[in-house]
Amino acid sequence: MSGLLSNLTRPHGGDMAVDLGTANTLVYVRGRGIVLSEPSVVAIDSNSGKVHAVGADAKRMIGRTPASISATRPLRHGVIADFEVTEDMLRYFIRKAQETRFAHPRVVMCVPSGVTDVEKRAVEEACLSAGARQVQLIEECIAAAIGSGLKIEEPRGQLVVDVGGGTSEVAVISLGGIVVSQSLRIGGYEFDEAISGYVRREHQLAIGQQTAEDVKLAIGSASPLEHELQTDIRGRHLVTGLPTTVTLTSEEVRTALAEPVQAIVDVVKNTLEETPPELAADIADRGVALAGGGALLRALDELLWNETQIPVSLVDSPLTCVAAGAGRSLEEFEALARSSTRASRKPRRARGAVRQRRPRSFGS
Repeated sequence: MSGLLSNLTRPHGGDMAVDLGTANTLVYVRGRGIVLSEPSVVAIDSNSGKVHAVGADAKRMIGRTPASISATRPLRHGVIADFEVTEDMLRYFIRKAQETRFAHPRVVMCVPSGVTDVEKRAVEEACLSAGARQVQLIEECIAAAIGSGLKIEEPRGQLVVDVGGGTSEVAVISLGGIVVSQSLRIGGYEFDEAISGYVRREHQLAIGQQTAEDVKLAIGSASPLEHELQTDIRGRHLVTGLPTTVTLTSEEVRTALAEPVQAIVDVVKNTLEETPPELAADIADRGVALAGGGALLRALDELLWNETQIPVSLVDSPLTCVAAGAGRSLEEFEALARSSTRASRKPRRARGAVRQRRPRSFGS
């Protein structure tokens, strides 16, 4: 009982930040750090609508469920594709991260910079329905910069590239806000789909998403490796219909990944072209910060360096820096609220346009 009372009376003690990603959801609780990291997957009985499993348990069911149960990812390209399932998933994660089921925390939610107003409202409503008493949004690139230790409040240009599961975010940050940003709806899942498509075309072998991801992690690369790799994969042969094993090389996987990887390189170049000269000079000096799970693709930093001639460094914790940065922003919850109010008064911008705007500081 004393633990319950202390949690309820502690000022904002149960506040949390949620990195609601297409691939994984991470929850940061104020004072405790990151307490949960699980796949953004829900297994549901299609007849009754009952949730069978969420997170890691549900991910193990993908491709292995009977007809009456579907294991799905309710988010696509960083935005909600199935509102009700997302609400169920968020409710499960929030309750699991809480020390008491009676708390209704304030929540900071991470969203891609390219989402529309409708998509933002969907995230807010899903979080409120899942038990939050107040919700504020933070752009993933800002959170990634904070989580990787960049001093975003300085009047100097810093370029952050966040390659997630469903989206890739590129942003130039100065004075605590985004100056230029572009959001590309290509990420780790497009890498997996490119690999499975290549194997189907070249080897007449059907493989699942999990197998494609395993191949990406085992031998995937964006640039030639000093020692090329290979791995054996198993799937169903499209001609015979029988289980078949095929040896795949890292050169083949690199060929499969060439198109989505080049799209990310192009959006980085486009963002640099839109960057004001003074900030571009700062970026040339300070380099590029590479974050997100997709940034772990071998030699991606090397490819970006070769294409832009700007130093590229992988942040210390690419998988968790967005959640950690959003968690640190809990200290500026009221500033986020004021910033959100100001932004809501601005006229809407055409979707897909490069966004160039005055930086907004959390401390204002």
